[in-house]
Amino acid sequence: MSQTTSIAQPSRLSRFWHKWRFHINVLLLLIPLGFMPKYFADVALFRGDSGLGEREIGDVQVGPWSLRLAELRNDAPLNGPAGYSKDFNAALCDACIEQVKATYLRIGKPRSLRAAGVIFFGTPYRMGTQLLIPEKTKPDAELWITMEGWDGSMHQASIPLSQASPATIAWLTKQGAKP
Repeated sequence: MSQTTSIAQPSRLSRFWHKWRFHINVLLLLIPLGFMPKYFADVALFRGDSGLGEREIGDVQVGPWSLRLAELRNDAPLNGPAGYSKDFNAALCDACIEQVKATYLRIGKPRSLRAAGVIFFGTPYRMGTQLLIPEKTKPDAELWITMEGWDGSMHQASIPLSQASPATIAWLTKQGAKP
């Protein structure tokens, strides 16, 4: 009795994989290396090693207190679940850290403390907030900063939105006038 055994030939995919698997794996290791510079730049930005943000606005005097204000990113507002928003960071002056209870940011003058805007959160040395940018905002709008003290005092100051975020003004003019 004789038996013949036939040896099956490997498929084309199997041959390709065995021949090129090392090169494909090296490529899979090299692709993430291309993204490393942006990753390290973002880590330095979020840790504060490269300042408060990509674009520092400068010192803003709010009554007897002052704060340094910066845009986190120097680009147009991002569309999120609540609408278009822009990230801002702030740092209180050393003399007013013990005196300031809360700091708020808003587009347009607040009617009262209840409508003061979005609150900054974080340590007094690096606070952050996400400000919603309505699509019908006029390019000549002002950014209002409200600071509330532990003694109950409230102080406000404003800066033009064009000074605070030129990228937002460019985005608003590109969007066109909304009713």
